[in-house]
Amino acid sequence: MTKQANRPPVLEETEVLTEEQQAELLEKFDTESKVRKLTGKKVAIFVSVIAVFYSLFHLYITFYPMPALQQRAVHVAVGIALIYLIYPTYSKQNRSKVAVYDWLLFILSLATAGYLIKEYTAIVTTRGGIPNTMDIVMAILTVVLILEAARRVTGWILPVLALIFLSYPFFSHMSWVPTKMATRPYDLGDIFGQMYLKTEGLYSTAIGASVSFIFLFILFGAFLAKSGMGQFFNDLALALAGHKQGGPAKVAVISSGFMGSINGAAVANVVGTGAFTIPMMKRVGYSKNFAGAVEASASIGGQILPPIMGASAFIMAETTGVKYGTIALAALIPAVLYFLAVIMQVHFRAGKENLKGIPKPDLPRVKEVMKERGHLLIPIVYLIFLLYRNVPIGHAAFYTIVATVIVAALRKTTRMSIKDIVAALDSGARQSLSVMVACAVVGVIIGVVSLTSFGNVMTSSIASLGAGSLLLTLFFTMLASMILGMGLPSIPAYIITATMAAPALAAFDVPILVAHMFVFYFGIFANITPPVALAAFAGAGISGGDPMRTGFTALKLSAAGFLIPYMFVYNPAMLMIDTTGVAMNAREFPVAATMDIAIITITAIIGVIGLSAAIEGYFKTNLNSLWRIVLAAGALMMIIPETITDIVGIIIVGAMFALNYMKNKKEESASLQTK
Repeated sequence: MTKQANRPPVLEETEVLTEEQQAELLEKFDTESKVRKLTGKKVAIFVSVIAVFYSLFHLYITFYPMPALQQRAVHVAVGIALIYLIYPTYSKQNRSKVAVYDWLLFILSLATAGYLIKEYTAIVTTRGGIPNTMDIVMAILTVVLILEAARRVTGWILPVLALIFLSYPFFSHMSWVPTKMATRPYDLGDIFGQMYLKTEGLYSTAIGASVSFIFLFILFGAFLAKSGMGQFFNDLALALAGHKQGGPAKVAVISSGFMGSINGAAVANVVGTGAFTIPMMKRVGYSKNFAGAVEASASIGGQILPPIMGASAFIMAETTGVKYGTIALAALIPAVLYFLAVIMQVHFRAGKENLKGIPKPDLPRVKEVMKERGHLLIPIVYLIFLLYRNVPIGHAAFYTIVATVIVAALRKTTRMSIKDIVAALDSGARQSLSVMVACAVVGVIIGVVSLTSFGNVMTSSIASLGAGSLLLTLFFTMLASMILGMGLPSIPAYIITATMAAPALAAFDVPILVAHMFVFYFGIFANITPPVALAAFAGAGISGGDPMRTGFTALKLSAAGFLIPYMFVYNPAMLMIDTTGVAMNAREFPVAATMDIAIITITAIIGVIGLSAAIEGYFKTNLNSLWRIVLAAGALMMIIPETITDIVGIIIVGAMFALNYMKNKKEESASLQTK
């Protein structure tokens, strides 16, 4: 249990979800949460011991790595072995004990890595990566075990997608296959050798990032949670924004954004943070659908917020070869614009419906919150410092975990006992399983793309639909990214879209960093895009709202997020990089001119505020339909990165704001005269 300080009065008075209710809601919308509740003490201890040693293994190999194939195989094998002990075969199965066949699957999972370690020397020397019969048998077994483990953790979507890809090389040489998709014949050795004996299949760069970086940052998040960081973010957001107009909604945006950046789990973040922010929003007058949508929009936005970006920044660095620091800096302005758009819509909705904040006496004070838990920010600052100094990412994560334990010990309310540290090691291992198995399944897709020409087919199809137009190609890339990202966690969604959709932009010389940021955004936004809007559905589950209406409201709140990627493609200065004369596959970029960054940032901010006002139909007072259309047009012109459109947009938005301000003054004056 995370240590809890005395709750501020507003939380004591608000009906929040109990831990049991949160767990029930998570299980409904998040398959990752459907775990066994073991009643057998010995079995429970056995599972926890393996989980703790799994965490310790990753801390050890940070400084004493094994050969890549062996290291990744152990990471996957022990991970899926844990899944068979922790996750039931189906949701209605008895969860109090481990089924006999799951113990067998547990042993077989460990055997997949044991075989690779035993045969490693022969595989890389005498056999030269060419599989023998036993290699093929173990490869097929490993693929089956991974797909079943993924089904239990993530649901059917990802395993079925992987099976579709895996089936392709079996029939791609047949006469009825279209010429574009036709390949040479492949035998079992070609296909499963690619999957199991190389680092281009199951043990691809996706698993490489999982074992080297992602696991450690999930573990870091588990230590932060154990120290009480979640409560700190919530209380700080309450202290800063709770008393403002529509304060609880702004609290939800701020706290969920910070937590989402660290944990990268949109649905879990909606339930964990929304358990008290959504009831507070309803308490001050926000509708059920709007309250759930605010929490969902903020939670998915955390994954584009530096410095951690839900660990996605690190896998992007691994995939593109671009330095982490460059990626984090590039993500900053777009993330700020996104959260500004959500907060401004929240603010204008509060103004339109006259929703007040929470009285200051009922809220914690900033000084008290910082005194009690402000020191927990030190590890995050320390992490940024280490990464800025180009300390290897894995080492930086390790040092930050140690720093978290030391810093938490400065206050009694955050201090971690040995039991807490062991619990954090256990929790971090369990939380990592969904990402690990998703990355392993994505490895099947990567393996097929590497072996065949399927990736080129997808890329050329998007380019053909684009008909030589960058705008159309961006649009179809966006659709492909959102479809591929539906119902998937953010990291596998990004890996799939980066493999399948991002290369389509290469024909237009869009730099690799810009292209990957583009597909990354839309892969994430699939979580709030109906009909598969899991984050929004979870928000509706807490608020009592209609799931689909909540989803469409979240979509409206995130409207600016759908425009921002187009903005930075056409003007990369928003990413604070200068791409002039830079090769499409460049890994390093000069910083854009300060004036260019300032101009695009200022105009985008004004445009985002204008667009938010137009969507909500309110600035200082209500906007009629015509004014909303004109204001939206002016805002969109400012968002388009061209000097002429910026000037015209500023004139339109400025005029509409001025007219609305004067209208409000007249209404206030008339109201006073009436009184």
